[in-house]
Amino acid sequence: MKILISDQLADEGLAILKAVKEFTVDYKYDLTPEQLKAIIKDYDALIVRSSTKVTADIIAAANRLKFIGRAGVGLDNVDLKAATQKGIVAMNTPAGNTTSTAEHTMSMILALSRNIPQACASVKAGKWERSKFGGVELHGKTLGVVGFGRIGSTVSRYAKAFGMSVIVFDPYISLEVAANLGVKMVDLKTLLKDADYITVHIPKSAETKNLIGENEFKLMKKTVRLINCARGGIVDEAALAKALQEKRIAGCALDVFDQEPLQADSPLLKLDNCIMTPHLGASTSEAQINVAIEIAESIRNALLGKGIINAANFPTVDAEAYKSLEPYINLGYRMGKFAGQLINGRISAVKITYGGVIGKYKVAPVTLSLVNGLLTPILGETVNFINALDVAKERAIDVQEVISSKEEEFVNAIRVEAKTDKDPFVILGTLSANQQPRIVKINNVYMEAIPDGYILFIQNNDKPGLVGAIGTLLAEAKINIAGITLGREAPGGLAISAVNVDSDVPEKTIERLRGTKDVLYVKLLKV
Repeated sequence: MKILISDQLADEGLAILKAVKEFTVDYKYDLTPEQLKAIIKDYDALIVRSSTKVTADIIAAANRLKFIGRAGVGLDNVDLKAATQKGIVAMNTPAGNTTSTAEHTMSMILALSRNIPQACASVKAGKWERSKFGGVELHGKTLGVVGFGRIGSTVSRYAKAFGMSVIVFDPYISLEVAANLGVKMVDLKTLLKDADYITVHIPKSAETKNLIGENEFKLMKKTVRLINCARGGIVDEAALAKALQEKRIAGCALDVFDQEPLQADSPLLKLDNCIMTPHLGASTSEAQINVAIEIAESIRNALLGKGIINAANFPTVDAEAYKSLEPYINLGYRMGKFAGQLINGRISAVKITYGGVIGKYKVAPVTLSLVNGLLTPILGETVNFINALDVAKERAIDVQEVISSKEEEFVNAIRVEAKTDKDPFVILGTLSANQQPRIVKINNVYMEAIPDGYILFIQNNDKPGLVGAIGTLLAEAKINIAGITLGREAPGGLAISAVNVDSDVPEKTIERLRGTKDVLYVKLLKV
């Protein structure tokens, strides 16, 4: 397997990848977009930092690519939508630079409070202006933290050590977690009004772009100081410059910008109450080693099938969980593909119920696999293991996941109920004793079908001689039967046959089967 590293990576990370005999590792730094696009087709994985921009056209050319790894927090330089549509897992390293970024945030808070950059420049210019650079203490002040993930929570811990009280805005953190960490959860409006310092630690997205703008600055104290070491664009820079020029806030400290490098004509450059650094949050030797090791281990494990972690477009699965889930992932895909070829009508909803031991795990990978299988007969290569739920959502298919603790017909089973504009469809699957997938119920008929290869699915009236007639027609067409399973609702009622065959079945043979007495439906499935 071939891995391309297109940005500088610490030697400790390189060593992890080079130690795997199955890998070929290439380092090609400072590639132009055209150069990267020309060679990306040859690689199974790509590792970048922030310099390489993995755009949609580069992803479109990546025919082999399975994984993109970014040594850093966020994936701003990766077109995540394009990667998802292509079936490429995109991973980052959210923990590797937590300490460095949190410490840089505190450095910026302190520098801003005590005018350290301005005072340093003054002394170096031969001046001694003690009265000009009087500052403020952190002790007793309120820090408002927007985003309480790894970095935000670490910053809050550091701030409390300085005697600050901490209020937090994060709609995804419970009040219980906040209380245990000694911080107070508030809404954004309250945070903006009450904080003496405001620091943001959230990813940049369509929802968070310009989160703090003209209206938000109007809510703040005139003594407030704003810090952004997260992502450029979360703070509206034009509105920030105006607020600083009009003295509506006391100052700001920025490590990130909407455009990097910062444009030479930015009004922020002319403001004494704005201190800046060139995106140094993760720029410590320790952080660079940590993120290199973290992304190298993630890519290695993913390529070797030992689990996926820290993926933005795929659920995290560690090696132990993946080993347990793998047979169910296979079962889910085969169940979905089996059902997708038999469902009659436009699918509007899919309910997937997990029973037994599988319910102890995060079943999201199984759901992805099942929905991928379900949509593949309809959409072909446009749907894959990564984008399946997004594709379902685009088509207004509601996918519901249920973990059942009830005793079911089978100890460990997956039940799929598809709602359509015509006939509903239900399928039940489980694993055999040797962990092989089995279909054990279709609608109201119990059976034990093997969802593998070519399968003739036949519905018929339960009458004597039908199995012999099927065998005769297939023999005449020189089609070998690998196995056959039968099921029926009741004696003499509706019956189902699933005939595993070794090869494709010609359409004329299928037509002859359809014309056989008591045969109601015939379809050749490929699973």
